[in-house]
Amino acid sequence: MRQILSVALLGTLVACGDNGQQSSNQPVIKVQSEEQKQLHQLDAFNLAIGLKRAIYDAGYSCKRVTDAGFVGTYKNLDMWMAHCVYDRGAERDWAVFAGPDGSAQVRDCKDVPASGLPACKIVQRPKGSFTEVK
Repeated sequence: MRQILSVALLGTLVACGDNGQQSSNQPVIKVQSEEQKQLHQLDAFNLAIGLKRAIYDAGYSCKRVTDAGFVGTYKNLDMWMAHCVYDRGAERDWAVFAGPDGSAQVRDCKDVPASGLPACKIVQRPKGSFTEVK
């Protein structure tokens, strides 16, 4: 009797298992912070300031942003790219990932392809100039 009960219980557990498959009709929930929304509203000059600050906060440097823009969405992160020039040394492209919790993660764009992240290709540039306020 115990064997029959054990087999029945095991069969029930297997039938309820996930089997690693997701239901395709489940809604996708996108969480977006105010900071993420505000980045899309900035002009070029202020976007350059915001991205430069994220780069410095991550421990890197950026003398001057000469180009920047929105790259796309990766999972729940908005991906931005900033092109930095320096007085000395090579120019650098930085990927800045803005999270729904207000956080930012920064990666050198040359390292991005090997990590499986989207390429650092700007698809939407802000209005205005990166060097002067209007």
